[in-house]
Amino acid sequence: MAGNNNANLVWSIANILRGTYKPAQYGSIILPFTILRRLDCVLEDTKQAVLEEQAKKQHLDIPLDTFLEKASGHTFFNTSKFNFEKLLDDPANIKNNVLSYVQAFSENTRDIFERFEFEKTLEKLDNADLLYHVVKDFAGIDLHPDTITNIEMGLMFEELIRRFAESSNETAGEHFTPREVIQLMVRLLIDTEDDVLTKDGIVRSIYDPTAGTGGMLTVAQEHLREYNPSATLVAYGQEINDESYAICKSDLLIKGQDITNIYVGDTLANDQAAGKQFDFMLSNPPFGVEWKKIQPQILKEHELHGFDGRFGPGLPRVSDGSLLFLLHLIKKMRPAHEGGSRIGIVLNGSPLFTGGAGSGESEIRKYLLENDFVEAIIALPTDMFYNTGIATYIWVLSNNKRQKQPDRVGKVQLINGVDFFQKMRKSLGSKRKELGPKDISSIVSLYGSFSDDGDTTKIFNTTDFGYRTITVERPLKLSFAFTPERVEAVFTAKALGKLDAGTRVRLETCLRAATVSEKRDVVYKNRDQFTKILKAALIAEKIILAPPILKAVLAGLSERDDTADVCMKGKTPEADTDLRDTENVPLNEDIQDYFAREVLPHVPDAWIDDTKTKIGYEIPFTRHFYKYVAPRSLDTIDADLNTLIAEITALLAEVEK
Repeated sequence: MAGNNNANLVWSIANILRGTYKPAQYGSIILPFTILRRLDCVLEDTKQAVLEEQAKKQHLDIPLDTFLEKASGHTFFNTSKFNFEKLLDDPANIKNNVLSYVQAFSENTRDIFERFEFEKTLEKLDNADLLYHVVKDFAGIDLHPDTITNIEMGLMFEELIRRFAESSNETAGEHFTPREVIQLMVRLLIDTEDDVLTKDGIVRSIYDPTAGTGGMLTVAQEHLREYNPSATLVAYGQEINDESYAICKSDLLIKGQDITNIYVGDTLANDQAAGKQFDFMLSNPPFGVEWKKIQPQILKEHELHGFDGRFGPGLPRVSDGSLLFLLHLIKKMRPAHEGGSRIGIVLNGSPLFTGGAGSGESEIRKYLLENDFVEAIIALPTDMFYNTGIATYIWVLSNNKRQKQPDRVGKVQLINGVDFFQKMRKSLGSKRKELGPKDISSIVSLYGSFSDDGDTTKIFNTTDFGYRTITVERPLKLSFAFTPERVEAVFTAKALGKLDAGTRVRLETCLRAATVSEKRDVVYKNRDQFTKILKAALIAEKIILAPPILKAVLAGLSERDDTADVCMKGKTPEADTDLRDTENVPLNEDIQDYFAREVLPHVPDAWIDDTKTKIGYEIPFTRHFYKYVAPRSLDTIDADLNTLIAEITALLAEVEK
């Protein structure tokens, strides 16, 4: 509650912004000023020592950061004479003085305010004669560590972030994952790690490539601290949005944590954590966002580096890059003999099944399942996120099943969590449902039990999701005849356009003559026989046709005919491309047994073209949990209709009175 109360106090400053700013803009002012005030209070006790150290060593031609950090007692410092109290002494120059104060921070902290575009904020506030009032109100709030601890400050800042996200909920989902979803993901990842939860002084790393405002990193640290106060979870993250990056970095800074491992930039195009490996990884990448802008960089890495890079298994279609983030995380797993890694990632339904055998998506699923990375996939309720109501899934992956969870080797657990939710009293954008503490515990319990109840949780072999796409061919059967209609069809073919005018006229004369000869009523059932007759007629007229044109003439004079002989290529039947079909045969089933049972009874002349067989993988989650609901009987429907008619009749009778 302390976090909420402090947040209320800070957020109340937004009252003076009304009219000049929209509610959705409050956060871009409140958050950086909150950070500035907290840092002002944190550095208060050592400020004089920093100024003296700077004065003592400024004549040295060396960087002073190390000396000044030591003097401040923190990983950041400020060399300005100003603090909030002194800023208020000069109202006329408030904007320049605040800017000077901010620019005097160490580079790692100054970066936060630059990403917030704080200078523009100061300019607008000053032009509206609001800057002095904002500074004065913040100066009246005591955020000194003796008054508000790092933990309390962290809770307060998280509450401010949440309010900022809610006030701009049209874009909140881009940088803010609901806290209860993160709590579920964190528990799925960490609760199985006994050494992390119990061992004194243990140090582990956590990474989020789509860090947003840092919620996943923060919740993971809080959860671990709750069970093992002596444990340390070192946070790493990268975020593409400047403001979200600034908030993430600020949140960690406010809690007294190292911020050197928080990066800004496009994770896929410019991996700032290249070469690093992590113990735990969490991510909520954007759903259905195309990666066309960075396609050249991704293709280059895929083609030049293959499996030595991040995208060796394959590339998804350019309209949805979420699987690229999953491959990015897989590359950052520690080797199993070093303890391995665990991954939790939120994806929409598309990565489960989009793309047939041989497609980029299928090849990625094949890589994940054949390497036994996938532990579980949990379906979340719809309407869980701020900017979308679509179905979402948490994927839990690891590369250490054999060492830590041998019963899961070669297995995948599917958990249908769509009914574990409570309705919110007030919707936030598309978010109308939330996971309650009992819902989270129930899902974690189902995951931990690793049992198949046939209803909510099911266990599959990894190979159960594999299949082979076989190409089923049927023979080409054509009949041939010299009819006016078929001759007319010959000259509509594009290939005939390459004939010179003289040859075309002679060919047309030859074929039309055949339509009134003794051949006109003959239907030829054998292509080889008819080809000889056609060639003889052409030779008689001294017409020589190139093979492609002769093929076009034969095609025009033919029609498909089930009673005709099979067209042959040497001693092999020629396949009819119009009758070509594919079948997906489960990986665990013999192809010939399947073919004999499912195909040959219907088309006895079919065969399999083995050269076209491809292996694919898909996870038809919904199909495995589908429950048939019988339609209502006609008697029940009639009874309901009669009831409604009676009610309407009664109402009309009342009106007529």
